[in-house]
Amino acid sequence: MAFIALEQGIGALSETFPFLASFSTYDHLVFYPIKTILIAIILIILWRRYDELRGTSWFAPKDLLAALITGVVVFVIWINLDLPYIRMGGGAEGFNPYELEYGGAIVMGIIAFRLFGASIIVPIFEELFWRSFIMRYLIDANISKVALGAFTAFSFIGTIVLFGLEHHLWLAGMIAGLIYGALLLYTKNLKSCIISHGITNLLLGIYVLHSGNWQLW
Repeated sequence: MAFIALEQGIGALSETFPFLASFSTYDHLVFYPIKTILIAIILIILWRRYDELRGTSWFAPKDLLAALITGVVVFVIWINLDLPYIRMGGGAEGFNPYELEYGGAIVMGIIAFRLFGASIIVPIFEELFWRSFIMRYLIDANISKVALGAFTAFSFIGTIVLFGLEHHLWLAGMIAGLIYGALLLYTKNLKSCIISHGITNLLLGIYVLHSGNWQLW
């Protein structure tokens, strides 16, 4: 959150101080790898505290199948909602790593970090926060009293709305939140949500690299 605040703050200031616009280069080249590494370290240190990630049900057949299907469905919905908006001139400028004036090894490293961060790190910490913490917190502040995957209309819809507002394209974010939330209600297994979220982000990254629709990144 601190990194996001830093990026957005400098982005806003760059309208007044144009020289700060070059900060975006440092964001993609330096800060994204740093964020990815720091969050990975935090997850590793605190891993034993995440009871919802214990057990051997990462690959329970029904949960894995549901995760695969929903991951692909969210990806298809995401690009079909985003691309028309982008073509009308909306959306962010995007990030094309091949425009960086660095050697091929550095560019490949940046791409690898983005794919790793988006498909592994982001799904773990976002699902822990949104589907495990927030979805239960909106039922009872003492989340230890609330079973994973418990449902109330307020917590379910509230999490969808908040998750959507986290994303620049809020409608696509809300639909994704709806599907991931429904997956948790079906499987009662946060790991299925992590796998689904990871598949969506991995497919999106591969699609962006193949199509050149950098605004989706």
